[in-house]
Amino acid sequence: MNGAWPAIPYEAWRESCEALHLFSQIVGKYRLANTPWQNHSWQATLYVSARGLTTGLVPDGNEDAEIVLDLVDHKVRAFTAAGGDGGFDLEPMSVRHFHERFIALLDELGLSSRFSARPSEIADGIRFADDTRLRAYDRDAVNRFFRACVSIDRTFKRFRTGFLGKASPVHFFWGSFDLAVTRFSGEVAPLHAGGIPALPDEITREAYSHQVSSAGFWPGAGSGFPAFYSYAYPAPEGFAQARAMPEAAYFDGQLGEFILPYDAVREARDPEAMLLAFLQSTYEAAADLGGWKRKELDCEMGQPRRPRRI
Repeated sequence: MNGAWPAIPYEAWRESCEALHLFSQIVGKYRLANTPWQNHSWQATLYVSARGLTTGLVPDGNEDAEIVLDLVDHKVRAFTAAGGDGGFDLEPMSVRHFHERFIALLDELGLSSRFSARPSEIADGIRFADDTRLRAYDRDAVNRFFRACVSIDRTFKRFRTGFLGKASPVHFFWGSFDLAVTRFSGEVAPLHAGGIPALPDEITREAYSHQVSSAGFWPGAGSGFPAFYSYAYPAPEGFAQARAMPEAAYFDGQLGEFILPYDAVREARDPEAMLLAFLQSTYEAAADLGGWKRKELDCEMGQPRRPRRI
């Protein structure tokens, strides 16, 4: 199989995935606490980098910093624009121990260590300082997950070029632990009902303030296996019955989303082409049934060194 799309069976690394999810929340909450609010919570996310997941540059008082979950050498790394740097190893540990080491790292570099002490979007989540259970950390599985994210990030970014309207960055939401990209029609959406565990309704409602077609990737927590998803908010009439490509894709009535198993993509002759077909077909279903102005919003996918034709 293509090494760019490695096997990442969820059950084989579920405990390590859960640990990485919570570790990423602690890093993400540092960014959230220090970055001015942006529409749809875009200021809070992490991004795929050449080393793992990064906060990008975070304004922290009179300093600017970047935190990286290095999933190649398996370290937490922190850098400041003034030249400071530090870090510690990612290894089996409790969430409490990770939290303590992260706070100590921020203090060492003169950065702010005040941020939310509880997990988000996890029902009955335990305060970081009280979560003392030893967590697994499987280096090989974590790195395979990272390499999958690199390929997915590249494909999502290519898909994003085929749209002229408002679109999100390709970014990693540490609350739900998924890589996502979202397109907007420009139309205001009905008020969202909220109800997401450990997430204030005002945040959910602002995130879904406008009509969207959103796609992303879960390593397993949403579906029980690694999978791509695509949904519309609000879901237009007939969306669940729409035809999605490829044949392996289907609509999950309980989730209210189209699902494409990661393994179907990984095992395909051309994984990127299969994933693009899923992204495009589900977007077209959301846009056509939702009455989007596609002539004004769509364009050809971008090519290197080729300006978009007008």
